Amino acid sequence: MDTVFIEGLEVDTVIGAYDWERSIRQCLRLDLQMGWDNRLAAAGDELAHALDYASVSQRIQAFAADSQFQLVETFAERLVALLMAEFQIPWVRLKLHKPGAVPAASSVGVEIERGCR
Repeated sequence: MDTVFIEGLEVDTVIGAYDWERSIRQCLRLDLQMGWDNRLAAAGDELAHALDYASVSQRIQAFAADSQFQLVETFAERLVALLMAEFQIPWVRLKLHKPGAVPAASSVGVEIERGCR
C-alpha cells in the first residue's frame, strides 16, 4: 500500500463547544495520509487512476465550509468517513490541529486512523 499525503491544509469552519465559538469561523490545520495503490496510475501516467490530492483538498474545504460541529472529534470522524466513501480510500490517518485553542500550546487536536492498510 502506497501513501498519498496532504500536509498543512488550512480550512475555516464553525467549531467549538462554547457559545462564543458558535458565532465565528476558526482555522483548522489538517495533515492526511491516505492509503492508495499508485502502480496503475504510474504505469499509464494517468490522473484518472491516481488519488487526486487536489480533488481531495477541494472536497475537504467544501466539507469544512458547510460544517458546524462542537467537537474536533466529530469533525475528524465525519470527514474521514466521507473521504473513504467518496474516493474509495481504504485507509486514512488524519491529524487535526486547532491552533490557538489552548493559549500556552502551539496547537491541540486529535489524530485518528481508519480502515485497513
